[in-house]
Amino acid sequence: MDIRAWKETLGEMVREMMRSPEMERYFSVRLTQPRAQLMIKQHSHYVRHRRDCWGYLSGNCPVFSIKRRIMEHEYEEMVKDEFSDNGHLELVIRQGASVGLKPQDVLNNEPLPTTLATIYGGYWLICHKTWIEGLVAMTTPEWNNDDRLLADQGGGHSTRMAKKWQDELGLTRKEMPNYNAHSQADEKHSDMFLPFVAEFAAGEKEALALQAAKEALNLFKVYRLGLAVAMEQI
Repeated sequence: MDIRAWKETLGEMVREMMRSPEMERYFSVRLTQPRAQLMIKQHSHYVRHRRDCWGYLSGNCPVFSIKRRIMEHEYEEMVKDEFSDNGHLELVIRQGASVGLKPQDVLNNEPLPTTLATIYGGYWLICHKTWIEGLVAMTTPEWNNDDRLLADQGGGHSTRMAKKWQDELGLTRKEMPNYNAHSQADEKHSDMFLPFVAEFAAGEKEALALQAAKEALNLFKVYRLGLAVAMEQI
């Protein structure tokens, strides 16, 4: 497939995932402050896990231009970009403060079993599959925040959840820096690796890459469903 075909194919996989029963259940849970706190606490595990996985992927990948692109991606996530001078984990901490969490509350807590399963599954995808499968597995879930792709579903995850935080918690967009950043940054991130996918996931590797994308999106559903179930119990 060429770049356009990969974009259409992976995009439809993400669209299907976002309208799945698991995601619909997640979006249907009415928010309260304790439920929002749970989301932030679990997201801190997920964010740090993603940083580990991109690092492992860089180590596995032999292509220098891809390593460089990963470094560009992770510099914005971990160091500095237009949304933060201290990396995106700081945005999670700041958003946590909006619902009554201290930094140590955000950073030091127990992951849900489903969060832990998502983390273990992500490590397996990156460390035990080929690097091109790992690349597709890492980049595809980021499309969940792409408002261009998901406009007819109410927008990407960050845009839809920001609206819920406004409507159900009474917060302003300024009090949701993590959602504000990722509703924009992940549109850029969605496009960053497509040329490499088209170049290197060719021939017999194409089916393997598509399977890796499917597995990564399934893990994303597991993570969000676990949040939904836990929030329903609070």
